[in-house]
Amino acid sequence: MASIRMRNLVKHYGSFPVIPGLDLDIADHEFVVLVGPSGCGKSTLLRVLAGLESINSGDLFIGDVRVNDVQAAKRDIAMVFQDYALYPHMTVRQNMAFALEMRGMKKPEIDERVASAAAMLDIESFLDRRPKALSGGQRQRVAMGRAIVRDPKVFLFDEPLSNLDAKLRAQVRAEIKALSQKLRTTMVFVTHDQIEAMTMADRIVVMKAGVIQQVGTPEEVYERPENMFVAGFIGSPAMNFLPVTIDGETLRLKDGTSFSATGLFAADALARASRGDACLGVRPEHLMVSPDKPSALDIEVSLVEPLGSDTLVHFQLGGVACIGRVSPDLRPRPGDRLPLLPAAGKAHLFDQTTGEAFR
Repeated sequence: MASIRMRNLVKHYGSFPVIPGLDLDIADHEFVVLVGPSGCGKSTLLRVLAGLESINSGDLFIGDVRVNDVQAAKRDIAMVFQDYALYPHMTVRQNMAFALEMRGMKKPEIDERVASAAAMLDIESFLDRRPKALSGGQRQRVAMGRAIVRDPKVFLFDEPLSNLDAKLRAQVRAEIKALSQKLRTTMVFVTHDQIEAMTMADRIVVMKAGVIQQVGTPEEVYERPENMFVAGFIGSPAMNFLPVTIDGETLRLKDGTSFSATGLFAADALARASRGDACLGVRPEHLMVSPDKPSALDIEVSLVEPLGSDTLVHFQLGGVACIGRVSPDLRPRPGDRLPLLPAAGKAHLFDQTTGEAFR
């Protein structure tokens, strides 16, 4: 097992800087998820770790070894790809054993490792089948089994769930999380799906245009986003953003609607924002129906999305389209009016110019 260290890591494609200079530490046994929109550099970073892409400058360490110029095959890393990358002419058993055979490992040890991984992933009954006879979820388990038998220092996952349907994606996601806890191996997982990131990671690395925006536990990036990009990317539905003018303890929306800011923010956030313009951020689940609060905002529901366990209501506030998450027991209908107020201590204030959070 091994830690990973990156220092001022730079990757260009031609003259275009995909990763302009990145520093990141991943601890031994840690499960880290790289998340961000398409084109943010997360898959490129994973390929750099795997040795499939060279870097232009900087340093990359796996354990205590600087691996900038170490070939992929010698880095002791196993990678699980989005498209499974199984050999179609081989059985599951042969796919899992192939890399070990190439190492010259003896057959009894190969058989033992394959049997152990197959039992762990519940694919023992598939060992003599070929990939075309398996479902997408079964193929993904085989791909993971092929990685497990190698007993690598680091596991890399490149969007391995994106080809699965929603139900199967949730199932395999739980299996990978359980696998990480059982193996206690360093794992780096790439996804554009923030739900995968939130449910699986020990720590999340949020990226934008090759630059790390925030590193933290799922709770940290959700509850204390460092800027508007992180706040808008983490959470589903996305955070509502409302331009406001701060006047003492009062927040004023662009349409003139005003309400008290007392108790809405973490300590010192309002004081740091001071007077002037800012951006108010409130997650849909933190807009509370508050009929007993005179300061509640009176909104008109324009669209309703029943989700079973809760209901999403769409509305306009200060000329901005917003979403709230309410109890299905309310049974709201388009045209209904609801008194909403941000939950105490759950709202956020951001600098309108830089997007940075006021703390």
